[in-house]
Amino acid sequence: MPTIVLDSTVLVSAFLTAHGAADAVIQRARDGRVLVYASDAILEETQKVLAYSRLVQRHRYTEQDEQAFCQRVRAAVVLVSPLPPFLAICHDPNDDRVLACARAAEVSYLVTRDKDLLVLQRYEGVTMITPEAFLAFLRANPH
Repeated sequence: MPTIVLDSTVLVSAFLTAHGAADAVIQRARDGRVLVYASDAILEETQKVLAYSRLVQRHRYTEQDEQAFCQRVRAAVVLVSPLPPFLAICHDPNDDRVLACARAAEVSYLVTRDKDLLVLQRYEGVTMITPEAFLAFLRANPH
């Protein structure tokens, strides 16, 4: 079974775009086809972004919708805690925390839409991949 970390870009995308690629990756996790790891930092960043007033106004969701989604995600992932020390690999410390989570969980893939992470392509055995590319991988490798 593939092991992955989903960063906040994918979690936010899954919330905002039902039936999109990010949501499909989460559905694969719910179906038990992939094992998802996350950290409190990733989940907190997701909640922070979902609370942005411009997103709330544009997509018209309630705080209860946001909280229910975050609770469902928290229940579906394996929490990695504590995170190991991390080096300043990226210019954004949040990206470094995501890499630290992926490294600590020893996952194969970090599923992200973050261009600063995707440009790394691979870091300490972890492949950076978009939700679309990860779904294509799953289709090509059904077992």
